[in-house]
Amino acid sequence: MVETIEERRPGGGGARTSRAAERAQPLGEVGSAEGHRVNVPIGEFNRVLGGGLVPGSLVLIGGDPGIGKSTLVLQAAAGIAAQSGTVLYVSAEESAQQIKLRAERLAVPMDDLWVLSETNLTAVIEAAEEQRPALLIVDSIQTVWVDDITSAAGSVSQVRECTARLMQWAKPRNIPVMLIGHVTKEGTIAGPRVLEHMVDAVLYLEGDRFHQYRILRGVKNRFGSTDEVGVFEMADAGLREVRSPSEAFLEERRDGTSGSTVAVTMEGTRPILVEMQALTTSTSFGLPRRTANGLEANRLQLLVAVLQKRVGLALGGQDIYANVVGGLRIAEPASDLAVATAIASSFRDRPVDGRTALIGEVGLSGELRSVHHIDRRVNEAARLGFQRVIVPRASLRQRGGDAAGVETVRVGTLAEAIEAAMA
Repeated sequence: MVETIEERRPGGGGARTSRAAERAQPLGEVGSAEGHRVNVPIGEFNRVLGGGLVPGSLVLIGGDPGIGKSTLVLQAAAGIAAQSGTVLYVSAEESAQQIKLRAERLAVPMDDLWVLSETNLTAVIEAAEEQRPALLIVDSIQTVWVDDITSAAGSVSQVRECTARLMQWAKPRNIPVMLIGHVTKEGTIAGPRVLEHMVDAVLYLEGDRFHQYRILRGVKNRFGSTDEVGVFEMADAGLREVRSPSEAFLEERRDGTSGSTVAVTMEGTRPILVEMQALTTSTSFGLPRRTANGLEANRLQLLVAVLQKRVGLALGGQDIYANVVGGLRIAEPASDLAVATAIASSFRDRPVDGRTALIGEVGLSGELRSVHHIDRRVNEAARLGFQRVIVPRASLRQRGGDAAGVETVRVGTLAEAIEAAMA
């Protein structure tokens, strides 16, 4: 237990009256800053931000250690510096020489990229006030501190106060600020939850350190959608954009293998085809194992129960393992049909046709429920050369669902879909 003494700054209440009071005005007369976003020369990054950085906004980026947060931010900073002016990169964890070594490895332009190795936030704001950069980056927010609070850097009071001061400095000057944050064992931003409420956007860089793919996902965005994701590939020269994620996730797929199916998921407005794998083996214990990688474990338990009760598969004595290839995490119910069919394929040891994609949500009574954007999903499958797509019969009520060169098979139950997939 460590005692934390939090002292109030004298005259803290006067900060509200230091700025001139603004006159209330009709909302229609307020100017819009939507057309003045700072373009990030990384298309996948721009997609997640909603079209670029809004002036005066605070963006918090989190992720596991070593996942590539600093690499991605440095690449974005170099690109913004090359087209929009000076960028100030404040590193509270590394020296300026270490930042330069990374920049040389990434082969990024360094002319207008300024580096400051400092942990005192007062000195950081003074340097930013003198420099007036197009973008300010603080790496990381848990390692900077202010003099007025006696607790150590990274404590709740320090993180909250540092973020508040950065926000008070950035908003009137219309300078965007990127903050890099540490994460806990559970994968959430370390520190108080109020930190995520104070910033304008919260982005997470996800992925397995032993896989080359990284997913940039937005969980909060006041200026855009939180459904978009950006896909990157970790290479020797840093993170590289993946323009067609579906092709990347399916490039190592082998046809004629039981327990392998292709699901068509939606990440925001982008359809992505991913390979679902399942393996069933006779259990050696009294209680069979149900292991999911990239899927919700509770969803896997539900699908196994439906396969047992509604389809008649004797899975009570089987260990079942389900995996999403490529390190992608999927929570969309539209992948239910592909997961259930992969389990049935492994249990029966019968492969699913390699040119067939599956779309549909599975209900508890074994019925298939329709999903949104069925036309976009089918068109993406057709673009990648799939010849057949199995969709719920309820999708007939939706507009679209057919594409040139693709046979659309509509089924009503999970049992019908499994038989159609293995035909």
